[in-house]
Amino acid sequence: MATTLTDEKCHSETIPTPSASQDVENNALSSCDAPQPSSSLCKLSAQLVSPDDPYQPRTWTERRKTSMAILVSFSQLVALMSASVIAPALSQIAQDVGLTTSAAQVAFSVYLLGLGLGPFLIAACSETFGRRPVWIFSHLFYILWNSLCPVGNSSVLMITGRLMSGFGASVGISLSAPIVADMYGPEKRGRSLAVATFAPYFGPAVGPIIGGLMTQHISWHWSFWLLSIFDAAVVLLGFCFLRETYAPVLQRRAAHLLKTSSDVGNGALTTTDTNLLDRFLKSLARPVLLLYRRPVIQLLSLLLGLNFGIYTIILSTFAALWIEKYQESTTISSLHYIAIAIGCTVSSQGGGHLTDFVWRRLKRRAGGHFNPEYRVPIMLPGLVLMPIGLIWYGWSAEHRLSWIMVDIAVVIFTLGSFLWAQAMLAYLLDEFVQYAASANAASRMFVYLLGFAFPIFAPDLYEKLGYGWGNTLLALIIIGLGWISPILLWKFGARLRAAGRREGEVD
Repeated sequence: MATTLTDEKCHSETIPTPSASQDVENNALSSCDAPQPSSSLCKLSAQLVSPDDPYQPRTWTERRKTSMAILVSFSQLVALMSASVIAPALSQIAQDVGLTTSAAQVAFSVYLLGLGLGPFLIAACSETFGRRPVWIFSHLFYILWNSLCPVGNSSVLMITGRLMSGFGASVGISLSAPIVADMYGPEKRGRSLAVATFAPYFGPAVGPIIGGLMTQHISWHWSFWLLSIFDAAVVLLGFCFLRETYAPVLQRRAAHLLKTSSDVGNGALTTTDTNLLDRFLKSLARPVLLLYRRPVIQLLSLLLGLNFGIYTIILSTFAALWIEKYQESTTISSLHYIAIAIGCTVSSQGGGHLTDFVWRRLKRRAGGHFNPEYRVPIMLPGLVLMPIGLIWYGWSAEHRLSWIMVDIAVVIFTLGSFLWAQAMLAYLLDEFVQYAASANAASRMFVYLLGFAFPIFAPDLYEKLGYGWGNTLLALIIIGLGWISPILLWKFGARLRAAGRREGEVD
């Protein structure tokens, strides 16, 4: 996929686009279309293309792109650490703040509700004002509310702060994949996602370990404040090194910098610049319209939500298993989250490279043509491993087998969960290129709604069914609802992607 501007192909290559076999969303929502640059801007921009060209992220050096991918990965790391950091301390927090067991689970999961709501606004802002300013502001918003959560041992402030900090932290989940997609083409989609997701998947282990250590040796309050300090360092690095990557914003900046207003004054760029509010409102509506009009988004959102909901059940109850059933200390119980981190890391790194390998083979077999369905084969091993891990984990815990049996099972479950999710994310990014942030926000709606709801009933699930039958039930849900998804996407994916488009709006 070429990304270098040329005089004769400027209009088609200024914004990275997929192959002709893909159904691109660029014109699917005509009211949300980004403007195309004028020929004058193209000619001038063509003279600036270089490995250091700030207006062409895909021409940047590999070192710069990798550095930025790692930087935004720490943004996701903060989000995932915050999600799980209070898990080992839930009982202590409930006692100090005055919450019931159910209310404590709400305090845990309401953060995930913020992660689900935040992307709608963040995606709109990033596609209007650019990725960088939204990324920085959202992190500052997170730092403020996360720091306020434990102040005064107030239950209202705790729950409100968790919700609002989740809203700010969602920038890591909302923009990391779009920023990477801005810099890399589909041929490196898996590898780039592997780089961007390397740090975050330590979050499920690092968060509870921090929470366990702070709770047992200092105070659970410092679990929040330590993460705020860490995120402040991430923001400082981002302020110094994070560059803008979103193509339409870069086009407008190039037009202004190159002083071509006389050539483009009557064109689309200047027109949109004079109507910033209108552009923002259209961007704000775009995720909702995508979710409403596009069946493929609806399907992926439900599947991602089911996957993440079950994952959060394991995440939120894992420490309680070791403390209550195995009689371990808070600190020792938190160390078992390393098993979750191992599964996440192996899936993100190995799965990313495997995704690219399968994609290249299928592309060669198709004579150079490609489509998002080439990501589907990677879903299969994930969907097999998830129920195996769940059943193994459940019955090992039910009969109090050795800790290593439970941890191995959790590695297998997490490996499968993230392989499935990673393949669906790559499918989404292949389909929605220019509006990756909006598509990502739309697909995450059910993810975090279910992630919010599932942990609330998790204690009742295990109390009534036990770990054995409780996890067996979850495994059967995955088999019944998840196993059909690769068949649907492989056989009917093209039709699903085409559904919801208006006639005459396909590139």
